[in-house]
Amino acid sequence: MTLAYTLDATADAVALALAADTNGDVWAGGTVQPGGYAPVVVRGRDGRRRLVPRQWGVPPPPRGSHVVTTVRNVESPFWIGTLRHPEMRCLVPATHVRAGGARRWWRAPDQPIMAFAGIWRDSEVPSFAIVTVAVDALSGPANPPAAVPLLLTPAEQTRWLTQGWKEAETLVRPLHPDRLRLVA
Repeated sequence: MTLAYTLDATADAVALALAADTNGDVWAGGTVQPGGYAPVVVRGRDGRRRLVPRQWGVPPPPRGSHVVTTVRNVESPFWIGTLRHPEMRCLVPATHVRAGGARRWWRAPDQPIMAFAGIWRDSEVPSFAIVTVAVDALSGPANPPAAVPLLLTPAEQTRWLTQGWKEAETLVRPLHPDRLRLVA
């Protein structure tokens, strides 16, 4: 799956939209590429949300050779240990997303700064990956992307960052196509 996203908002705007502290992050906005750095929102030990820079793409599994930018199978042993711990989940802010091979950009009509479900790891490099889901094919457009980032509402954001895996896993479901709009 080809995935790209932009975050055309400053660190202060992201922090305001996602109820987080900037934590000194100086993000100025722009396109995020795999291997590049971008802000994510993590929940600190004190329960407060903080904006922190991370590299997009976690180190590969033992037999892999490329960084892994998306979590497609939440039941995979590669991810489940991280997903079970709310403190290892994060929010990935974005203003636009490009999914699939097409050069079409999408955005959430009701969220100028979207929040995708993600996970983070502190291995050799502090990194993150984005959880992806299918588009609800029964009510979706004729040619939806195969997978899109899991877009969270403000109430879902709190559940993703705080609840046990049994509760958080209920959020991982096909995205209704009304949640994203094609940008002209």
